[in-house]
Amino acid sequence: MSPPIPERPGAAPKGWRTTLGVFAYGGRALRLVWGTSRALTGLLAGLTLIAGVLPAAAAYAGKLIVDAVVAGDEPAALQWIALEAALVVAMAAARRGLTVCEELLRAQLGHSVNVLILEKALTLSLTDFEDSELYDTLTRARREASRRPLSLVKRTFGLIQNAVSIVGYSGLLIAFSPWAVLILAVASVPAFLAEARFAESAFRLFSWRAPEARQQVYLEVLLAREDNVKEVQLFGLGPRLLARYRAIFTKLYADDRALTLRRGLWGFLLGLLGTAAFYGTYAWIALATVARRIGLGDMTMYLLVFRQGQGAFSAILQAIGGMYEDNLYLTDLYAFLDRPSRVPDGGQSAGPSPGDGVRFEGVGFTYPGAKAPAVVDLTLHLKPGQKLALVGENGSGKTTLIKLLTRLYVPSTGRILLDGLDLAEWDEAALRRRVGVIFQDFVRYQFTVGENIGVGDDGRFEDQARWRDAAEKGLAEPFIDALPKGYGTQLGRWFKDGRELSGGQWQKIALSRAFMRGDADILVLDEPTSAIDAEAEAQIFAHFREATRDQMAILISHRFSTVRMADVIAVLDGGRLIEYGSHDALMTLGGTYARLFTLQAAGYQ
Repeated sequence: MSPPIPERPGAAPKGWRTTLGVFAYGGRALRLVWGTSRALTGLLAGLTLIAGVLPAAAAYAGKLIVDAVVAGDEPAALQWIALEAALVVAMAAARRGLTVCEELLRAQLGHSVNVLILEKALTLSLTDFEDSELYDTLTRARREASRRPLSLVKRTFGLIQNAVSIVGYSGLLIAFSPWAVLILAVASVPAFLAEARFAESAFRLFSWRAPEARQQVYLEVLLAREDNVKEVQLFGLGPRLLARYRAIFTKLYADDRALTLRRGLWGFLLGLLGTAAFYGTYAWIALATVARRIGLGDMTMYLLVFRQGQGAFSAILQAIGGMYEDNLYLTDLYAFLDRPSRVPDGGQSAGPSPGDGVRFEGVGFTYPGAKAPAVVDLTLHLKPGQKLALVGENGSGKTTLIKLLTRLYVPSTGRILLDGLDLAEWDEAALRRRVGVIFQDFVRYQFTVGENIGVGDDGRFEDQARWRDAAEKGLAEPFIDALPKGYGTQLGRWFKDGRELSGGQWQKIALSRAFMRGDADILVLDEPTSAIDAEAEAQIFAHFREATRDQMAILISHRFSTVRMADVIAVLDGGRLIEYGSHDALMTLGGTYARLFTLQAAGYQ
């Protein structure tokens, strides 16, 4: 009945127990909608009940009109016509009110759900965002979950509305025959079962293709973002990437088409049962009228009631199937929202040994899913005021070590101490105030110049005096003063009047961020000057050393002319500390550092 779709993690659950269990998200969705707007939700509920009661009343008024016409009672006929007109107007007002409430709730709810997702994202660790499955779940949640809670509530209220209508219709129809009520109920069941089955298949298909959907989004970014266009055009990649984009769509569309065609065919065939039930009952009621067991007004009412009752009963079953489908999609939203947050901090804002500096004690770290550790049993001590350089080939663990120091990662083994206190015991905000960091892949914010510097300290984000002081220490002040609006110049090309900087200028902006935290006693620079020439880099680090005389500093650089300025140098290989000491001591040792330094120096001769 449904297309054969392979299973994947996150596919629709199997079995009656899990099928019923998926409805558990309904209560959370209702609370979410209620919390978004109690007034609109209450109004939606009230209008739903009104819209459920009025159709049966209108049908009964129609019967009275026909009876009055047959009896030749003109005043009564006009009276019942006026009543039916009033009921129809009331139904139209209730339906229009429902539409308005739904539209307003949809806008508010979409915002609320996106805020929930973003708030949750702020509580996750860096390792969470390095997990591709997280992005698949997040993609599915953001694509569907912003509308599914409201859809679930609408279906729930619609179910209540149609249930109220069914009670009214059944009360009228049972006077003709209880069997008519049974036929009304049974005729809609096959189509419902088919829709429920196809809803499950649709969700499984949706879950299956989240990675492909993300690939499409990524290809769109490559083809339409200014930071990618130059390379795409230079290498002539446009047609190839566009062809790949089309191929993904073709594959996804083929799956959609197969499911849609089967769903449509079975829906039509099983829907014929409902049509047959209606016309069979139609003939039954017509024959009863011919035999004068019921009057013409009764016939009109029963036919209308059966037709509307059949629609209401089908709507109830469709609502249940739709609620099941909505709950399936909500599993992605709540799987993301229920994901464990990063390890809470210990709440301490000071250590027992002020002035002890930073200690790595037997620190090891392995990335989730990796077989080999990135850092292995590393021990070193950085004293206050010392400048430490980390040296090693790409992948030797230098940047990982920095992420461990800033508690973006938690050590798999060992511990890191600041002022004698394990980083796990520090209050996160207090720890971050102590550390200023610039990574080699720093963000180029589409903000003003001043805001690009201000992001280095959120507490002083708009402090213009601090911007200037930080820019002076980061050697960015001369070119900033030459910009059209100085610190108010918009950077990047995304917004009007945006100005792009050179790579070296961007790095000076990023370097200035590190100086925004005036209270920081640890500064970390991870390849901060890779886009700056060697002479300018030497000037920057000479200035940097002077500006951070009383602060600890950790430097990662592949230029040994800069590295030699550090007090101590740590040489890493495969995550292990293999050499440690001053430049002169390591040169005397004649090991890896001396070999690398000599090789690089020879390139300048």
